[in-house]
Amino acid sequence: MNIAMIMASGKGQRMGQNIPKQFINVKDKPIIVYTLEKFQKHPQIDKILVVCLEGWESVLRAYALQFDLTKLEWIVSGSEERQKSILNGLKKLKEVAGSDDFIVLHDGVRPLVSLDIISDLIVTATKFGNAISSLPVLDQIVIRNNSLTTSKSIPRDDLRIVTTPQAYKLGDILKMYEKAYSDGKAMAGNHSINTLMHEYGEKLYFSKGSEMNFKLTSTEDIYRFKAILETEKSDWIK
Repeated sequence: MNIAMIMASGKGQRMGQNIPKQFINVKDKPIIVYTLEKFQKHPQIDKILVVCLEGWESVLRAYALQFDLTKLEWIVSGSEERQKSILNGLKKLKEVAGSDDFIVLHDGVRPLVSLDIISDLIVTATKFGNAISSLPVLDQIVIRNNSLTTSKSIPRDDLRIVTTPQAYKLGDILKMYEKAYSDGKAMAGNHSINTLMHEYGEKLYFSKGSEMNFKLTSTEDIYRFKAILETEKSDWIK
């Protein structure tokens, strides 16, 4: 079974709006709904769990009914910290899913994920046991000496940009989190699942990514998203 776990527990304070960014309406539809519709439409996604900003759970349930999001099975409350929010979702999934089921983790504010990206992720995870969406680094990367200068660059061929969605077996994530909390690493810095996996020596496998699958973090991103929605017959909004 493939279960999408959508992270929608952030407050989005950088957006400067009076409501969380995942619930902002764009062309009469909340951003989170655009995201959920992609997983709703994908034939290989069986069920959806959303880790929701606390206090907004009933709003999300209402949207699920309004937009016929029938795969949305569970809504759990998030936390102030992303790692705790992820753990809240995993605890629920431990009750309802098997250790070999794949959890497809995705940011609720990446509404332009394509069905093709989800498909390639699932194919890769099924073959290798996990998958992380990635894409090449196109710009030059340098190491700064200080705030004003640099004397060294990093070869782009050695680098990849990693985004969501990512797919892992539930049993593997739970095992890793139990160890991370025991070692005190789970709350250290801004660890994501893939960085924790790296710390414990796990090899992760690249699947297809896209620059179109950007995260909405600023007002400028909203304008960009609106422009894409207004593009006729865009494959990214089907």
